[in-house]
Amino acid sequence: VQLVESGGGLVQAGGSLRLSCAASGFAFDDYVIGWFRQAPGKERKAVAAINLSDGYRYYADSVRGRFTISGDNAKNTVYLQMDSLKPEDTAVYHCARKNPDILSVPADPEGYDYWGQGTQVTVSS
Repeated sequence: VQLVESGGGLVQAGGSLRLSCAASGFAFDDYVIGWFRQAPGKERKAVAAINLSDGYRYYADSVRGRFTISGDNAKNTVYLQMDSLKPEDTAVYHCARKNPDILSVPADPEGYDYWGQGTQVTVSS
């Protein structure tokens, strides 16, 4: 199983970025994929998640209406479109695969078993 993030970078407040999470080594469209972020000195928090089998989406309150998660089953890739970015969105963003054998909500990082290495997003004011 491998998850590889890309698309991070430096952007001004109000700008946009699109992150990608390329997955391999498992039946992609049977799983939930989540995006998490971690700022220096803070705990890892869920941003968004998508169930690739039924299309259900979860968003954290802090990003709802600004971020959009989507999946392309043909490309085994999940995207996170981030618009109206704020300085407080600055963090390392990770994608992760939810373990179907663990009963947990999409926002709980303990329910995820494989993680990507992360991509840095920096939003300047």
